[in-house]
Amino acid sequence: MQKVVSSAVPPRLTPELLQQFRQVFSECPYGFNRPAIYRQAGFMHMDEDTMGDLLANGYRRNGNHMYTMQCPGCADCVSIRLDPARFRPDRNQKRVWRKNRDIRVQVTPLTMSEEHLRLLDKFLRLRFSSIDQHANSYYSQFFLTSISPCFELRYWADDILVGVSIIDAAPGWLNAVYFYFDPDQGERSPGTFNILNLVHFCRKHRIPWLYLGYCIDGLSAMNYKKRFQPYELLLNGVWQSAE
Repeated sequence: MQKVVSSAVPPRLTPELLQQFRQVFSECPYGFNRPAIYRQAGFMHMDEDTMGDLLANGYRRNGNHMYTMQCPGCADCVSIRLDPARFRPDRNQKRVWRKNRDIRVQVTPLTMSEEHLRLLDKFLRLRFSSIDQHANSYYSQFFLTSISPCFELRYWADDILVGVSIIDAAPGWLNAVYFYFDPDQGERSPGTFNILNLVHFCRKHRIPWLYLGYCIDGLSAMNYKKRFQPYELLLNGVWQSAE
């Protein structure tokens, strides 16, 4: 059983900001047979403090929209974040870091290149074969944005593009938007390496919070984030640190 060691209340959002959000009804984006409700709003521009406040209140970015899940009878989407200064890798994470010491990290603006689209399509085709998803729509509708500073971290092994991490970043926070990788490089544990590198990036640039999105119990593609400890979960409107 995890022990709660501290808690923190996120900053209060202004009524003027909150009144811009509306409910959008949809199917569950994570494959559960239940209805979903997004509380979302679209923006053309946003200052980094407002973006940070929304992230701290459990909101996520999708293109130029910010949203949070408010599904009836379901609270499985729980926001998770790390304090990079407090993170301590376990034995397996240390092994993954050593295994990828040959990786070269390239930090660039978000780029919708043919090479990137081919790799993302390969990732989606092999990892989510039952869902009709395409790289072009991911970039044009999900990744590209004008409301936050958005970057890519490209992971290279010699001339092989191992993976691409899409991030929003500012001095006060880093938002992990999405990560995709070459399935042929799966033995490297690229998902684990990506989060370890994001922690390293935050420490290097003295960024105090790393937002990892949602973790969902029973969904391994999301719940693995709890392996990075100590982490904080947003529960009942309060960030609770557990270890």
